[in-house]
Amino acid sequence: MILESLRVFFFDLDGVLAVGKEKPRYLGGRDLMQRLKEMGKKTYVLTNDSTQTREDVLRNLAGLGFEFEVNQILTSSYLTGAYLTEKFGRAKVCVVGEEGLRRELEAAGHEASDAPQAVVVGLDRQLSYEKLNDALRYLRAGAVLVVSYGGTVYMGARGPELSAGPIVKALEFASGKRAALIGKPSPRMFRLGLHLANEKASRAVMVGDQIETDLIGARKAGVRTILVLTGVETREALAHSKFKPLAIIDNVDELGAFL
Repeated sequence: MILESLRVFFFDLDGVLAVGKEKPRYLGGRDLMQRLKEMGKKTYVLTNDSTQTREDVLRNLAGLGFEFEVNQILTSSYLTGAYLTEKFGRAKVCVVGEEGLRRELEAAGHEASDAPQAVVVGLDRQLSYEKLNDALRYLRAGAVLVVSYGGTVYMGARGPELSAGPIVKALEFASGKRAALIGKPSPRMFRLGLHLANEKASRAVMVGDQIETDLIGARKAGVRTILVLTGVETREALAHSKFKPLAIIDNVDELGAFL
């Protein structure tokens, strides 16, 4: 395999390194990260998790024995804050999402408002009919729809769980508006990672557990892909997919055999 010639290794979080948000359970990767560091490789965690800030993710990873710095963590909520700054400066927002998304947007200078410029959507495990109706009213009044990520499921502690995508589809269907997608499978996150690493896409690989988000998003950015089977995808599902990653492995630790 060509992994030895690559300089940048992107890793998804849920279903690859760990599962579970509030109390994550370790899946693999500690020794692998140390080996990549010793080899002079650059490693980043690219996660669609909008329920936590980058600092939250960093603390959880440290609790599992990983040694990352905050600038090695890219989340969909962090990118969403940067996108809103680019489009509006300091934006007025309505958030359909959890505390991590709100705190990341506030850190970027955006504020909640009853007259928002943007309805921002992430995973919301406390979603209510009232929240959806408020968001719809704002969209019909002229607010734009911005989505931290649009995946259908994510790998939770008990298996695949409903993600932000179905919430987005409900609001798109009701409002007639098309969402601006920020996280994977948009190539934005990969391009920012490449920019931070100061490397070309041809020198990078994405290690993820979902074809829909991790692998398709990486391919859009010109990044190679490796699929891990500790998350959403199964070998049975792959048999019906046209997507062919560079490699398929049962656990992220198996990457060490190719280095």
